[in-house]
Amino acid sequence: MSQDKTHDLHDFFRQTSNDIAEEYERIQKRATEDPGTAGDQGEEDWKEVLSGWIPSAYKVVTKGRIINQDGQTSPQVDVLVLKDVYPEKLLDKKLYLAAGVAAAFECKTTLRAEHIDKAIENSVKIKNLYPVREGTPYKELHAPIVYGVLAHSHCWKAPNSTPEKNIEQKLWESDQLQVSDPRQTLDLLCVADLGIWVSIKLSTIRQPSIPTSPEIQTGYVGGTFSHSNQTEHFQPIANLIHHLLIRLAWENIALRDLVEYYRNAGISGLKEGTLRNWSMSVISADVRRAREEGVRLSQPPRAMPKGWDEWDISFNTR
Repeated sequence: MSQDKTHDLHDFFRQTSNDIAEEYERIQKRATEDPGTAGDQGEEDWKEVLSGWIPSAYKVVTKGRIINQDGQTSPQVDVLVLKDVYPEKLLDKKLYLAAGVAAAFECKTTLRAEHIDKAIENSVKIKNLYPVREGTPYKELHAPIVYGVLAHSHCWKAPNSTPEKNIEQKLWESDQLQVSDPRQTLDLLCVADLGIWVSIKLSTIRQPSIPTSPEIQTGYVGGTFSHSNQTEHFQPIANLIHHLLIRLAWENIALRDLVEYYRNAGISGLKEGTLRNWSMSVISADVRRAREEGVRLSQPPRAMPKGWDEWDISFNTR
């Protein structure tokens, strides 16, 4: 594609962004009269965005709790993305089987700092409903569910406000305070008129160039919230859909061609964030030993596409 022409996908996403902006203005006119209805409408807006942009095999529903195989339940979640295998009979039960939930989101019309604190608290609770997976660095650093926050807009609009900095600082502080394992981290935070933050995990045996704590010896595990803001070509909602598809594609290989297509069409664009270092003890002894010895406990499929190796160093994939 020529450099002076963008893919039509950008125009389609721009229309979705405009629709969300118009909905925000409409909701705000009545928010003080009936905040409950305003919140419900915000959830419906995001349900429509996700339903329209992720493959139709996934079902998108609002308002429910997640229940694991031991009967433990999550706090109520605003929007849930269900796998294509989810039982039709249970779609309206509002208590969703953990194994059938691919992603879940909290929805806010106007994002505030306390919403980030609460979302990270809920991310820890929800990720802990799932058994800890072992066998590859990817599995051990990620829960099988994506959890995030979707917001129409934000509260930091006074002159000289620094909304991006405020969000990054709150994400960092709350993650440090509440998250005790990389797999518990909030995965995505999207503010439709501002930017998107994505959690990225790293795992390597090479020493990083930055200082590390004494217990990190032959390797390190890192996590960062990479940020992308709105520019002429890179839009938060476009980035949201692309990075949600990336995370879903780690669990569902059928999505990987679509992820690659989006990347080649320019639907991406993340900046680097502050790296949080973890002790290698967050990785199982077997995987840690394999890392140190430069071997792998499992072999990838013969036709493994580039960027989808669960023994790779970084799991951002584009």
